[in-house]
Amino acid sequence: MEEGQTISPDIIDLRSFYGERLGMVARGLIAARIEALWPNASGDRVLGIGYATPYLGHCARGAERVLAFMPAAQGVINWSADGGNVAALVHEDMLPLTDASMDRILAIHCLETTANVRDLLRELWRVLAPGGRLIIAVPNRRGIWARVERTPFGYGRPFSRGQIASLLRETQFSEVAWSGALFAPPSSRRLFLGSGRGWDRLGRLLWPAFPGVLIVEAVKLVYQGVPARRTGRRMPVLSPALLPAGSRRESLEARAADPSG
Repeated sequence: MEEGQTISPDIIDLRSFYGERLGMVARGLIAARIEALWPNASGDRVLGIGYATPYLGHCARGAERVLAFMPAAQGVINWSADGGNVAALVHEDMLPLTDASMDRILAIHCLETTANVRDLLRELWRVLAPGGRLIIAVPNRRGIWARVERTPFGYGRPFSRGQIASLLRETQFSEVAWSGALFAPPSSRRLFLGSGRGWDRLGRLLWPAFPGVLIVEAVKLVYQGVPARRTGRRMPVLSPALLPAGSRRESLEARAADPSG
């Protein structure tokens, strides 16, 4: 998969889509899958990146802090569920946040249009706290929605499940749950608009590989030293292991040389 600059829908197009009937149906179907993964964000610090504001009001209920970052190529509009503006225009690979400052990140309308997906994911890893959770929603390469440019999911590069899994592993994330939404065609006809939930329920059972949008939840991993098995040598040896962030281990203290081990 080649990385490079892609065409991105601007903020006016995105806001217009979610104001239309088709966009409202799509938002409801995607939001239902996100809320199933994140039923409670109470006390957490939540970041939405891309164009996540249609979803933050629901999945970030009870959060200690909510931020909405929008890429420079896309544009920004004021937003807050509570009245004050918490939206900002950013370079997605240089986020104005300190290390480990967010507990959850929702990335939607983001990965498919960024210039370098790996740099973006590394930056999201940086700002996530140990044990932090990431939800990514991207157009599915096998789905119909990625082929229709009248919706935001028809822009940029779509992904397969294998591509997303590979990118997550490369950037020290581990996927913990997969889901999908938008199994119905992206049509404004009343037949499809009125039966979107039925299409999604049926699609998850009969053709789970073909949603319009892939949704994955991942956890941040960190490399830590784990004490290897005692071998009779005078000093313990640390062997690298990939552990979920937040795992607590007592630090090893250096021991004086002792022939008895």
